[in-house]
Amino acid sequence: MNHQPKIFKSNGKLLLTAEYAVLDGAKALAIPTRYGQRLIVEPNETDFISWKSYNELGEVWFESRITYNEIATSNIKSETHRDVKIRLIQILKATKMLNSEFLSSNQGVSITTEQDFNRLWGLGTSSTLINNIADWASVDAYQLLEKTFGGSGYDIACAQHDHAISFQLQKPQEPLVASVAFQPNFKAHLYFVYLNQKQNSRDGISDYKKLGTINSEIINQINRITESMIVCKSLKEFESLMESHETIISTLIQQHPIKTRLFSDFNGAVKSLGAWGGDFILVASQDNPTDYFNAKGFETVIPYVDMVLES
Repeated sequence: MNHQPKIFKSNGKLLLTAEYAVLDGAKALAIPTRYGQRLIVEPNETDFISWKSYNELGEVWFESRITYNEIATSNIKSETHRDVKIRLIQILKATKMLNSEFLSSNQGVSITTEQDFNRLWGLGTSSTLINNIADWASVDAYQLLEKTFGGSGYDIACAQHDHAISFQLQKPQEPLVASVAFQPNFKAHLYFVYLNQKQNSRDGISDYKKLGTINSEIINQINRITESMIVCKSLKEFESLMESHETIISTLIQQHPIKTRLFSDFNGAVKSLGAWGGDFILVASQDNPTDYFNAKGFETVIPYVDMVLES
């Protein structure tokens, strides 16, 4: 038996533009993060899967044993389950549907996952896992995402790229992904602030789809903002683009912008990212805003250059 471990690594993600609208074909600007997740696979002498997951502190946050019979008898079409073990079984079942040879020998396997970011941050705990498993099983990560968590797939694109990208859905599971030279000369004035609560993106997507307020003109407006942000040369212009984008999305999803709700006295621009209401926000500020946000109870303030993989 070959005991050489197989190691897979995927990048975390942040969606800078086109949140929600990316699902309907709007062009998004997305960036992979320095933070990510590793998957380590080693054969063992058992007839089951031994799974252990470590958090950014090196602590085990999940540990379980999964039998091959549990995978074979699971129902992938059942409602998305919040129990970690059941969710993993569903993912492995979906993977086998895409590659029947995957885990076909019933050989025991020890799996270790290691992430270097707080899993409540929303940087891609699920997407990095999906991409790593897809690499391991030699299946298409976009197809595996569609069978499990759903979503646009921009997070999978970030998991696979080491630089900023534009992302646009065309056919299902066939996005148009392009490398972009997003290297703002004002990046020292950009920050990411964690809002102290994990936003469930599936819930956000569901709420957005129920509204049905998107149209081609809104998509075109967002496309223009995305393209302008990529080539933007000044902080002032970038702040204006952030504010314009917030106005469009707030109307689209019928919610007040985060700055209006929480940071109306802030001297700078604030933009929600991903599903509104949680995870990180993007902040543009002439001065370091850490003290401002700390005073309001938001202790996680990460400079752009410390977050973005290519910065």
